[in-house]
Amino acid sequence: MKRFSVIYLLREQYHHIACNTRSEAFDVLRKLQLDIKRTPVGVYDAKTELFEWEPTRQHTYNGANIQEQSKLADQIITIAQALRHRDADRVPSLNRPSFFA
Repeated sequence: MKRFSVIYLLREQYHHIACNTRSEAFDVLRKLQLDIKRTPVGVYDAKTELFEWEPTRQHTYNGANIQEQSKLADQIITIAQALRHRDADRVPSLNRPSFFA
């Protein structure tokens, strides 16, 4: 499985695009910022289990108190891991996203 996931919102649901490198992931993130249908959230690194917010969200995150930062980080990391797990378990011939994704 690819190491990085670019997390974005589409129709109020989270989705991800898997990438091999950090550079590739941030290129995808920049492209998503130009897409009016998708709202970029950030990049998840599965090896370190860390999340980097896109710049606007990073500013909001930095302004939050420690408890709120912890809550936000836990939520988005859980979402990223769930998306990756869902795609890892997906049967290749059934290439449809889960109803709960």
